[in-house]
Amino acid sequence: MAAKKNFPLRIDPTLYEALERWAGEEFRSVNGHIEFLLRESLKRAGRLPDRKPRDEQL
Repeated sequence: MAAKKNFPLRIDPTLYEALERWAGEEFRSVNGHIEFLLRESLKRAGRLPDRKPRDEQL
């Protein structure tokens, strides 16, 4: 698995609080939930390159 890219994110406190609640409801960290939401948005927009299923990568 490739290393993840770290970067600072400035976000409105109210938006962060809403994300924090939502992430908790989904049993994810805020970081994990943001990544999930971005990935889903990119898929819907057709901007995420196709990847092989995890089993085929081994």
